[in-house]
Amino acid sequence: MMAPPSRPPHRAGANRMKRPPSSAPLAAAHGGGIRRRAAVGAIACSLIAGCMIGPDYRRPEIAAPGAYLYEPKQTAATANVEFWKQFDDPVLDALIAEALANNKNVKIAAANVEQAAGVLTSTRSPLFPQLNYQGSAARERFSQGGLDKLPAGISNPTNAYQLLAGASWEIDLWGRVRRLTESAQASLLASDEARRGVILSLVASVASGYLQLRGLDEQLVMAQRTLASYAESLRLMELKFRYGRVSQMNVEQAKARYQTAAAQLPRIRRDIALTEDALSVLLGNSPGRIPRGKGIFALTLPPVPPGVPSELLERRPDLLQAEQQLIAANALIGAAKAQYFPTISLTGALGTASTDLSNLFTGPARAWSYAGALAGPIFTGGAIAGQVAQAEAAQQAALLSYELAIQSAFADVDNALISRETLIDQVAAQAQLVDALRGYSRLAQLLFDGGRAPYSTVLQAEEQLFPAELDWAAAQAQLCVSLVNIYKAMGGGWVTAADKLTAKPPSN
Repeated sequence: MMAPPSRPPHRAGANRMKRPPSSAPLAAAHGGGIRRRAAVGAIACSLIAGCMIGPDYRRPEIAAPGAYLYEPKQTAATANVEFWKQFDDPVLDALIAEALANNKNVKIAAANVEQAAGVLTSTRSPLFPQLNYQGSAARERFSQGGLDKLPAGISNPTNAYQLLAGASWEIDLWGRVRRLTESAQASLLASDEARRGVILSLVASVASGYLQLRGLDEQLVMAQRTLASYAESLRLMELKFRYGRVSQMNVEQAKARYQTAAAQLPRIRRDIALTEDALSVLLGNSPGRIPRGKGIFALTLPPVPPGVPSELLERRPDLLQAEQQLIAANALIGAAKAQYFPTISLTGALGTASTDLSNLFTGPARAWSYAGALAGPIFTGGAIAGQVAQAEAAQQAALLSYELAIQSAFADVDNALISRETLIDQVAAQAQLVDALRGYSRLAQLLFDGGRAPYSTVLQAEEQLFPAELDWAAAQAQLCVSLVNIYKAMGGGWVTAADKLTAKPPSN
């Protein structure tokens, strides 16, 4: 894959392409005087061609907030390293490396960049002289039965041989081709940022999916443990009923509790299977099993990276893509307006022509020509005006899209930060609730066994404990995912680090 082009600086005229080289070689074979005149003309045209019709791009003023609303007081400078490694789970590291190397969307995005590079090459080609060649050989017989007779000395049939090298060049006096090239270059950069955006989303999706999978695994363990405990309680309750120590109602209550826990297992297993299938596709594989590493409560939580809202303009691929699309739309205004002005083109040919193949390369067979052409519109029925209006409207739409993308990006970061902040409190509170309900359940069972409390007290305690444990595991997974969302929303150098992994397969 080709290396992405460097991003142009954001200033007036930053996306102008370099001027094409002189076309003086067109007249190189016509003597020193012609060469000098052609060289002077080419230099003059190059100087005049410095003017381009249409507005130069200027980055719009963005009213960025001074700080994020929910940014934590303590941050760590980890935005430029592989954040997923901060979870300290080698299995997660391997899955992300595999996804970056094999994911189909990443490969599609890379192909789109190659396509945009080809468009740029084609678009800017008129900036340079176009060279061509042609050759022909023909044999022709003229009718001698008409009124016109062939001149004496002309054989009939006759042969004709020709070998010519030609050149043409449209002088981009008003900058139409350069504006089109500027637009194509910005489109190429936008395609590359779109590719980087795919990488950002892929890493975040794999990390989030894996963390959710480990949360579901923890829920499955809790459900299986609870189900085994309920099964043992049901067995004991049936023994007590057999010896007349409890009523049939108590047995049915124990059965209902067991079935309630058993009903959770298929749901959890289904969610695990769906998550594994989604991860398999992200990895570029057919649906299958996903390896596991550390448990959801054993993972190390990454720190929050620091960030200033205005830095998002340089860190998030989607914002850089939107700006390049705005640059491309802005350049098309100039390309459309340049159609109001005449086009100037130069053509030339040099070669040989003869009726005898053996004389094709002799001095008398030499042939050459050169010409200039000027063409421009007089009346187009509003065709050019319509194209200009389309280009200006497209530029306004691109500008509004860019501004909306920036506003959405600020909201994404604040949402991710507040989610993390509240989930930290939620996980802590849920852990304390589980601990309290476990104590409550243990005491209720002791009181029931001692005949000091009804069985409904035990049921009440355990009916609260089981869902509380499941919610605790789910909240811990959500907390981990919220940290992934922070890194996704902020962007940063970690995208470049991930990009490097797309060029090589993961190590075994």
